Amino acid sequence: MSGHQQHPALVVPHSHDHDTHVDHGTVKSYVTGFVLAVILTAIPFWLVMGKVIDKSSTTGIVLLAFGAVQIVVHMIYFLHMNTKSEGGWTMLAMLFTVMVVGIMLSGSLWVMYHLNHNMMPGMTPASMQETVPESMQNMPASHDMHNMKMQ
Repeated sequence: MSGHQQHPALVVPHSHDHDTHVDHGTVKSYVTGFVLAVILTAIPFWLVMGKVIDKSSTTGIVLLAFGAVQIVVHMIYFLHMNTKSEGGWTMLAMLFTVMVVGIMLSGSLWVMYHLNHNMMPGMTPASMQETVPESMQNMPASHDMHNMKMQ
């Protein structure tokens, strides 16, 4: 036994059969994703530049909806995210990320609203009239006082 023998535990069988094959998409899927992305960009651009919708708040909501749909298109056609890839872990990670971002955004908006409401009481014109004493409400403005001294 002069030949070199490998220990059976160190022999690693090489297999060309991969169970973790990830679908990288076809040219057709990339073209479909690109066309959808262009359409989902062109329509909001037209809505804003053509001033199709009168109310700006409605336009903003429509733009947010188009943006959300475009995010989904990018995730499906370009990032190849689905429930089957990597055993569903990519979808789970994405859902967790969406949840965390949603909590952070809603919490930030809540805090900013309450800071504005609680830190600036009485800054509305109606409430500012209420804080001026009645004896001072009929007084002339400061520029009128300056004109009176000059005469």
